[in-house]
Amino acid sequence: MRQMDKAFLEISNICNLQCSFCHGTKREKRSLTKEEFELLTDRLSGQVKYLYFHLMGEPLLHPLLPCFIERAWAKGFRPMITTNGTLLGQKGEEVLKKPPYKISISLHAPAANAVFAAKHYLDDCIAFARAAAAKGCIVALRLWNLESADEQSNASVLKQLHTAFPGEWGQIRGGSSLRLAPRLFLEWGKRFDWPDLNAPEHPADTDVFCYGLRDQIGILSDGTVVPCCLDADGHLALGNLFSTALQDIL
Repeated sequence: MRQMDKAFLEISNICNLQCSFCHGTKREKRSLTKEEFELLTDRLSGQVKYLYFHLMGEPLLHPLLPCFIERAWAKGFRPMITTNGTLLGQKGEEVLKKPPYKISISLHAPAANAVFAAKHYLDDCIAFARAAAAKGCIVALRLWNLESADEQSNASVLKQLHTAFPGEWGQIRGGSSLRLAPRLFLEWGKRFDWPDLNAPEHPADTDVFCYGLRDQIGILSDGTVVPCCLDADGHLALGNLFSTALQDIL
């Protein structure tokens, strides 16, 4: 079996936000135990290069995240974290004891949740981003809400970021990223809509493409293997990695 580029290993499907852009999941709430993480990563070892610690859920809610990052490194993976950033002020220091290869912080998430629209949130994200980059971790600050109702919140976010990282900035439209500091980037893009089985079909002339099973797979917190990171409810279940080797599933 050829090596895939990445696997999305859902260490928990629990989140502390309910974002308008997120599909969410109807599955039973569940988080991996240490033993389950060891088993799943053993079965992924040598099969994938980048190990993302989410499919659904907020990784920083898992109390064993620092341990999982360290174990992923030890097994030859490049651990990747995507977070809404709301817990970085509380848990960021623990995460950086053994930093992941890359961490992406979705700054557009709190814009969809007014309760988190506080200045200290962005202060915490900036402080963490600086510390993580200084430790060799790649950091991406994401604004994936262009051409949506939430974009109106970007002005205050960009102003605070520009104060923290002064210099000549290009327009946040052309291209897709801006280097703010060594290993620290601002990324932006249009709001992403999750696939929905109940949504209308795409017009025939619409370009649609999926990387599922080409360079990625997903593993839900109950061990279910799915083709890609967008199958939030396991509609295309291929097998279960708790009971079956990956080679036999694929």
